[in-house]
Amino acid sequence: MLDYSRGEGELENWIISETGFSESELGKCEAIMSLGNGYMGLRSSTEEPYLQEQRNFFINGTFNRSEQNEVTELPNLADIVRLDIRVDGERFSLEVGKTSDYVRQLNLKAAELSRSFVWISPKGKTLSFKFRRFVSLEHHHLIAFKMEVKSLSGDVQFAFDSGINAQMTNSGSQHFLEGERRVFDNRFLQLTQTTNESGIDVIHQATHRVNWNGKEIDIEPEMDMERRRVWLNYAFDLQEQDVLTIEKLATVHTSRDKENLRGGYELTKMQNGAMEELKQFALKGYEKLFELHQQAWQEKVWNLYGFKVDSEKGIDELAIRFAIYHLTIMAPAHDERMGIAAKALSGEGYKGHAFWDTEIFILPFFIFSNPEIAKSLLVYRYLGLEGARKKAAVHGYKGAMYPWEMAWPEDGEVTPEWGDIDVVTGKQSKIWSGLIEHHISADIAFAVYQYEQATGDQEFMDAYGYEMVFDTATFWTSRLEWSRLKERYEINDVIGPDEYKEHVNNNAFTNHMAHFNLKLAIRYYVESKESNPELFKKLSEKLDLEVAYSEWQEKADKVYLPEPRKEDLVIPQDDAYFGLEQIDLSKYRNQAKVRTIYRDYNSEQINELQVTKQADVLVLLYLLEQLSISGIRQFPEEIKKANFDFYEPRTLHDSSLSTATHAILANDIGYSNLAYSLFQKSIEIDLGERMDTSNDGIHAAAIGGLWKTAVFGFAGIRIRQGQLSINPKIPRNWRFMEFNILWQGQILHLAIGKDLFTVTVEGPGKVAFEAFGQMFECENSIQIPVQANLNR
Repeated sequence: MLDYSRGEGELENWIISETGFSESELGKCEAIMSLGNGYMGLRSSTEEPYLQEQRNFFINGTFNRSEQNEVTELPNLADIVRLDIRVDGERFSLEVGKTSDYVRQLNLKAAELSRSFVWISPKGKTLSFKFRRFVSLEHHHLIAFKMEVKSLSGDVQFAFDSGINAQMTNSGSQHFLEGERRVFDNRFLQLTQTTNESGIDVIHQATHRVNWNGKEIDIEPEMDMERRRVWLNYAFDLQEQDVLTIEKLATVHTSRDKENLRGGYELTKMQNGAMEELKQFALKGYEKLFELHQQAWQEKVWNLYGFKVDSEKGIDELAIRFAIYHLTIMAPAHDERMGIAAKALSGEGYKGHAFWDTEIFILPFFIFSNPEIAKSLLVYRYLGLEGARKKAAVHGYKGAMYPWEMAWPEDGEVTPEWGDIDVVTGKQSKIWSGLIEHHISADIAFAVYQYEQATGDQEFMDAYGYEMVFDTATFWTSRLEWSRLKERYEINDVIGPDEYKEHVNNNAFTNHMAHFNLKLAIRYYVESKESNPELFKKLSEKLDLEVAYSEWQEKADKVYLPEPRKEDLVIPQDDAYFGLEQIDLSKYRNQAKVRTIYRDYNSEQINELQVTKQADVLVLLYLLEQLSISGIRQFPEEIKKANFDFYEPRTLHDSSLSTATHAILANDIGYSNLAYSLFQKSIEIDLGERMDTSNDGIHAAAIGGLWKTAVFGFAGIRIRQGQLSINPKIPRNWRFMEFNILWQGQILHLAIGKDLFTVTVEGPGKVAFEAFGQMFECENSIQIPVQANLNR
């Protein structure tokens, strides 16, 4: 059972707890309590093994294809968590005996996982167990563990095996060749293996320290190894009240690590350096290393973002902290060659691939809170340009056609060909998104624009941004199809954000975003030509910009842009949507589990129903209002409301991406109670009572959506007409919220109450912003009355 109320005092709304053990419901806590630092991600499986567990350990960027008929994925690395524990010669498991006082919890503030309980063995021996672990934010290669065992009822034989188990797979697919194994000085373990296709070397290491009743002891464990595994066997005779403490430190390094790009890579050199590093960590021990880790979290995360919410429901503040925690551990701040996966580094779902989730749902947090990481994530997309160009060429297009799913930048498109079962035919369903879900190219262009507007980073634009926008625009000019009958350019046979509608023509989101991409390229063409002629010349020679510019101009104004209907102001999602069969959707909108519609219909049948998986037209309206580009239409409030009223009842929210956009728009148009309800649904995606929602990993985009709903929705932060806009409408049961954002290099601290909000500029200079239809300029601090909210 999950409990979010156990944090007290300074830890109030910082603790995620599980207060009962169930061997059949392991996946949720393994995922939502996962640990990481952007370099690595460690799923929080228990130390002792269980049948339905999922032990996952990933290093960002180590993609490999296990077989020729498989797509590349992040390989599941060696298991360093597992302990095979024996009590009086029998295997320890919570499935037998009796357990009391069970608590497993993640302390978000300290980024530490802990677990404790009292266990009575089948033979009647009582022991207390305490486990702790963290993945260091201070030292990216380090993971630390600590186990404390106390005998509460007389003598007991206690033994355990601990080491490095590389006999792991990704749902049965083995990614590694057999490697080297060695034990140094009867204490330091090292296992080296290499991916079987991409040729990446991975070095795992571990060491242990033993304390008996508070004193470190020297003990010589038995050494053992077998295929893909090396470990140590420890055995102790405990008397009543004896306390045994084991510390385990582990490190991992790969040949793909950025430091290996400098000075040449040698496996032996990396092995020796890694071993020396581990020995230095061993001298410090768990507590000292944890202190440095905790300090790093406070300085680099919690002090930087400064997020607080005073709500009648403590879960609101905890959920936003949960979001910031996971956004931190999923972001590869160390290396621009890596992106963020849809399940982050918390599970095998989606194979570690990056989607449009990053640009539209995750990147905004970093753009407004930590622009350096945002820049790194955009450079990752820049490095993927060659793969995007190859994909365009394969499909007969020009320019850069970004992969729907992206892994290592050079890999290009990595979307699998086949997916879930078709309930009608019993066969696998065809996955069309990699072939015809094209809007991602424009989504990436939007992310470049949003980053440029919020940061003013001209260096990024010169080195990366202009080229990305120019070549995605060139893709759209070749993708557009001329209709002689209607004398306009159309985009046919696509999937929009609503993936329940395949092979549609003129998806409103896709057409409008392609048009935006073209208009943005025209703007940047003029801008770069005037401001930096030398750079423009280089880009022109590389991309043939004179010809491209002519095509952008000629086609942009002839793109068909679906308009609101006169009778109800609703924008058609695609050419066919209004004519589709309408059915009673209450069964699916009230579902306990998402995508239950697939139990009754297959993809082809759903395609013929007026039902939407997730925000489509609505996410378009949300994005368009942030644009300040000549020729881009801004839709007034009544159109936003009309489309919300039409599409939300037809939307099943069967994607975790959906509720955040709906919540933001609901708040904008005055549906404050509904906005808050949708925010609660976003929280429940990973933190709800259902114990099977996160088995494949956390929902990275939904987690980004929690922050977006709070900041872009309730706090009313937006970019409008190139200006910062602040129009807060906090929920009824929120008394106060505060946080930091960055705007054009300036740190702003916002404190928002029901009647007033305060903007403080933490640094020299002035910041201009719009609020409630007026312009303000702030040099130090300014207080502004909050206008009354309608329809609350």
